[in-house]
Amino acid sequence: MIRFIFIIPLVLSLLWITYLKMHGWTLKQGQKGFVYIAIISTVIALFYTLMMWLTGRGDL
Repeated sequence: MIRFIFIIPLVLSLLWITYLKMHGWTLKQGQKGFVYIAIISTVIALFYTLMMWLTGRGDL
């Protein structure tokens, strides 16, 4: 599962782009949302990394 961790920011970004386009906003206007997506995705990746390190299951 950890191999597919990059899918989370991709899906969230695509959803955010779709939302922006549906409401007639530009990507520049939605830039703050992309920053939030990057931060949330980083926190999720760090959490999974920490859990793998704590449980000793780094071979997944």
